[in-house]
Amino acid sequence: MPDFSLVAFEYRAAILVLALALDWIFGEPDWIWRHIPHPVVIFGKLISGADKRFNQRRYHGQQRRLLGAMAFFALVALSAIIGVGIGFLGPIAELICLAILLAGRSLNQHIRAVATALGDNINAARKAIGMIVGRRTDNMDEAEISRAAIETGAENLSDGVFAPAFWFLIGGIPGLLIYKMTNTADSMIGYRNPRYFAFGWAAARFDDLLNYIPARLTSLFIVSASMNAKGGVLLSIKSILRDSKNHASPNAGWPESAMAGSLNLWLGGPRHYGNRLRQATKLNGDGDDATGANINHALVIMRTALWLFGLALLIFGAPALARGMVAGWQMIAGI
Repeated sequence: MPDFSLVAFEYRAAILVLALALDWIFGEPDWIWRHIPHPVVIFGKLISGADKRFNQRRYHGQQRRLLGAMAFFALVALSAIIGVGIGFLGPIAELICLAILLAGRSLNQHIRAVATALGDNINAARKAIGMIVGRRTDNMDEAEISRAAIETGAENLSDGVFAPAFWFLIGGIPGLLIYKMTNTADSMIGYRNPRYFAFGWAAARFDDLLNYIPARLTSLFIVSASMNAKGGVLLSIKSILRDSKNHASPNAGWPESAMAGSLNLWLGGPRHYGNRLRQATKLNGDGDDATGANINHALVIMRTALWLFGLALLIFGAPALARGMVAGWQMIAGI
């Protein structure tokens, strides 16, 4: 059973501070993942296998929903068991696992690449944004590219950093792996289309549940990081209260509307998926059009939010860090 004692939370906060630092310093070195599969890649293969095995045309809607739920929760249980096993390996194994599954540096690099490409030419920017969004990018202008990058940065600050961090704090490595399995499944089978609407229903709804608190926590830290931004703290809060509920996602609207208000930009609005135009409500609809410079402004807010989060964890985890340093010194002295 997860340990919810104060000492356990202090321990996890201390591990999380170190993991955030490791992720920011080293990111995801390509030379490692060229030789061994990334854990998320392994999760993806398991989900793909379940999709091929159980999501077949011979099953009708309710059967697909049941089979999808059974397959998904079996994978969730497997990820929890693996997490328990990693936990038995000790704090170093937990630290490495957590650092690998946080995406702070990777997110920063991908969003920055879009801003850099916009400074060169529009086609390079379209290619760069196409690496991180699922919408059609070949006819995007600068404002559309900039909005897509800022929206993706805000949403993935929650999905890629705050949510896995939150579930590690709550449930240790099992909580972390349950979240990553769920989020990976949602990204693969959580679509509202004929193939996945029933089969991916459980994964999509469970992902909504697991992201409920982290998305709101992320928006709080974005607001806190907005003191020197163009829109500022008050407009960021106003945008959240007015617009977050208008997003198609019950969660993504929170960090995105917070960022829209912080930068005093409008985000959301219509976008193309293939040949299909999808209408979406504007967030902070009275704001300015986005530009490439605003992507860099968003990156500053994202980094500041992460630093504030890390500072809060450091304060909370300081007792555990102190105990660890004392234990380490005693071990060295004993040698």
